[in-house]
Amino acid sequence: MSSSDQPASPHPTADTAERPMSDAALARRMPQLPPHLREQAMALGQQTMQPVGIIESCYPDKFGIPRQPGLARHATAILHLLPPFDDPDCVRDIDGFSHLWIHFLFHASPTRWTPLIRPPRLGGNARTGVFASRSTHRPNRLGQSVVELAGVETGASDRPGGRQTGRHSGVRLLLRGHDLLDGTPVMDIKPYLPWVDAVPQARAGYAPAPPPRHAVMFSEEAEQQLEQRSDSATLRALIEEVLAQDPRPAYHAAKTADGKRQYGVQLVDVDVRFTAYTQPDGSLTMQVAAIVAS
Repeated sequence: MSSSDQPASPHPTADTAERPMSDAALARRMPQLPPHLREQAMALGQQTMQPVGIIESCYPDKFGIPRQPGLARHATAILHLLPPFDDPDCVRDIDGFSHLWIHFLFHASPTRWTPLIRPPRLGGNARTGVFASRSTHRPNRLGQSVVELAGVETGASDRPGGRQTGRHSGVRLLLRGHDLLDGTPVMDIKPYLPWVDAVPQARAGYAPAPPPRHAVMFSEEAEQQLEQRSDSATLRALIEEVLAQDPRPAYHAAKTADGKRQYGVQLVDVDVRFTAYTQPDGSLTMQVAAIVAS
């Protein structure tokens, strides 16, 4: 799910994003439906959902999150299930699946939406329909991602002296290769079934292939800062995976980069400061200038 799609300018038919339509207005605009469907559509009203969990993520900020899951395999997260869904029975047999569908809420995106959006894949200028995109700016702000299930943690609370209370202390799913912002509310979890969910011959419209990957270099200062960390190998891999996809805004990425502008992306507990250079052959190099504790 894209975390940086830009909304289009206001559209007159997007008024319903600002306030619920009245019953009379809804009835006037209701399409020609069979009578039983028309009555049901009119009676739907405002539906509510209760989150089943919340994400603790290596992405504390929207900027830099890969625009699709699976593009940064070293991105890790913990999905903490919330009561009453934190019962170990809720995840019984889930460890038999390597991947999961995570249905979530784009909680950091505005509630306002527009029928047309500007996806980064089209350079941030051309517009396409909101339902022909994976933009975060959606009518119900719902997203879905396929993530790798790296582990399941459940536990029982102990009384002093080592006696078991019989009560569980929570359920946590360890995720990898995700694109979820820290604090993301999770609305549902389902197993990924490759024999039905994967359609290799499907058409992908204006996004027929993964985004290009660019070279990532580390300055001497950044190398020294990495060496001081116990997680240097995994942090380096995560930085390379994120920067290789050029997380800069689409309108910056469309221009020749001279390395003069410095950007910062927050990953785990650090601020990664980097610049971009367009090489003589037209290729792009991302240069990590410094890695600073945030």
